[in-house]
This record gives sequence, structure tokens and C-alpha cells, in this order.
Amino acid sequence: DMVMVKPGLPYLDIVRRVKDTFGMPTFVYQVSGEYALLKVGAKNGLVDERRAMLETLLAMKRAGADAVLTYAAVDVAKWLGG
Repeated sequence: DMVMVKPGLPYLDIVRRVKDTFGMPTFVYQVSGEYALLKVGAKNGLVDERRAMLETLLAMKRAGADAVLTYAAVDVAKWLGG
């Protein structure tokens, strides 16, 4: 069993509350809109894709996520040497 919070980024406070309240594995789903926002921002030179993506995923982890489901999983694995 697990609890999933989606979308992830706008609900980081909820992720923490869920984790503290239920004490169950807590997953965060980085929805397609969050992913697209970072991809388009990178494509237009507004953000560094790698840094922005990793920072958002780290924020989810800091909020209490045990795991993050993301469309960027393959890229993140490459960036982290996996």
C-alpha cells in the first residue's frame, strides 16, 4: 500500500502532511504539465534543464516523498550515472 500525491510540486506541503499523518510510503507524481513546464523552459533558454529538473525532484524528496514518478526518469537516471 502507498499514498500518492499529484500534482507534486504545488502540493509539497500536502506531501509532508500525508507522510506525517499516515506513516505510509508516500509517492509523488510529477504530472505532465510540471514536466512540460521545465522542458519548454529549457528549450527556450530560461532554465538549465538538468538543474531545474533535479531541483524539483529533490524538493519532492525533501517534502517527504519516498519515490517520485516522473516522465524524466530515463534522463534523470542518465544524469545520475545509472
